[in-house]
Amino acid sequence: MEEVKVIGFWASPFSRRVIWALKLKDIPFEYIEDDLFNKSELLLKSNPVHKKIPVLIHNGKPISESSVILEYIEETWPENPLLPEDAHERAIARFWIKFIDDKGPVFFAAFKAAEEEQEKAVKASMEVLKTLEDHALGDDKFFGGNRIGLIDLVLAFIYWMEVMEEAIGLKISLREAHNFPKLHAWAENFREVPMIRDNLPDRSALMDHFRHLRKFFI
Repeated sequence: MEEVKVIGFWASPFSRRVIWALKLKDIPFEYIEDDLFNKSELLLKSNPVHKKIPVLIHNGKPISESSVILEYIEETWPENPLLPEDAHERAIARFWIKFIDDKGPVFFAAFKAAEEEQEKAVKASMEVLKTLEDHALGDDKFFGGNRIGLIDLVLAFIYWMEVMEEAIGLKISLREAHNFPKLHAWAENFREVPMIRDNLPDRSALMDHFRHLRKFFI
């Protein structure tokens, strides 16, 4: 019998994308919550290079970095595929996954920025969202079609960003449909998927987490 474990942190979008992928593929796993302020020996042993969550442990063998883990899940359990069958479409999906991961620090910069620097950071965040709105999303419910895939799981940090906006008063306003209508519609469709909706972190708890975390940067 296969043994699958996930070391994660409840408030991390990177942990959630791995959890969602496994659940969408109906892969049983054990979830292990870690304390990022007092990291466990299991985490340090499983990811000695970066010492970060998430880590997938499959039959005793650890895999680190969430995007790498998603690829591993897709290759190891090809049932209920989360990448397109067509090679070109898979390449396009990987392009956007890398784009989103590479631009992730832009949004965290807005979260960390002092008040006088926030306007610049927010503008950079808006530019990234505009790129996704104009070039990544079509007219389907999800990226690349009407079935949820890896790009959707990676972009799910938008939920965290919405909560972050509300928690600390950022003015990206993704919640307002007129700013980014395609992304807004996508976010609504994404959250309606039962497997996603039932495995989102509690919004109030996440807001408290962001407010607490913000104190370390101001």
